[in-house]
Amino acid sequence: MININNLQKSFGEKKAIDIDNYIINRGDMVGLVGNNGAGKTTLFRLMLDLLKAGNGSVTVNGVDVSKSEDWKTFTGAFIDDSFLIDYLTPEEYFYFIGKMYGMSKEDVNERLAPFERFMNGEVLEQKKYIRNFSAGNKQKIGIISAMLHRPQLLILDEPFNFLDPSSQSIIKQMLGKYNEEAGVTVLISSHNLNHMVDVCPRIALLEHGIIIRDIKNENNSAEKELKDYFEVAD
Repeated sequence: MININNLQKSFGEKKAIDIDNYIINRGDMVGLVGNNGAGKTTLFRLMLDLLKAGNGSVTVNGVDVSKSEDWKTFTGAFIDDSFLIDYLTPEEYFYFIGKMYGMSKEDVNERLAPFERFMNGEVLEQKKYIRNFSAGNKQKIGIISAMLHRPQLLILDEPFNFLDPSSQSIIKQMLGKYNEEAGVTVLISSHNLNHMVDVCPRIALLEHGIIIRDIKNENNSAEKELKDYFEVAD
């Protein structure tokens, strides 16, 4: 599905990403963890062709993302609220996203139904623009918009940020179900190790732009290794 090959990105003299080779298979659910400045968001931006690499490539289904836009038809992503069109209402934004993927308003409404618990009555029919929503509800709008067209590749940067505990629990369940039932490839990052261990069967540990460990996580088996690495006290 995804092949990262000799990928390098620098900002001035600082090397932000330096990954020799990393393969993500179709249907994998991979969690990306690392300290601030480790390169998590930069890596996602390179994978989405939002940044130009200094060297190397990211290929999806054998196609370099910087040389073709074919991958965009089956990819959904939310990095931060700059992805949102904040002068629209959530409904207008969802319909806009749906139209990009050939969906009618009826199709969009049908796709929104499974997110009803996640939205918790705080997103639709509020008669206000996205810019006037709380950070948590903006996060919900972004996550839903990334999943609306049922992509085969889903990339979410810090999806648990700003969400209340109930919403965090709901989206963890939804992501796990989406991955298992639809065979979707899911990549998420988070500073919350507990969330990552709960959700991701595979965890990549990024430090100084390098993937230093690729950890298999079965029944939360990665929890101790991650906590030991980050010296997290129980």
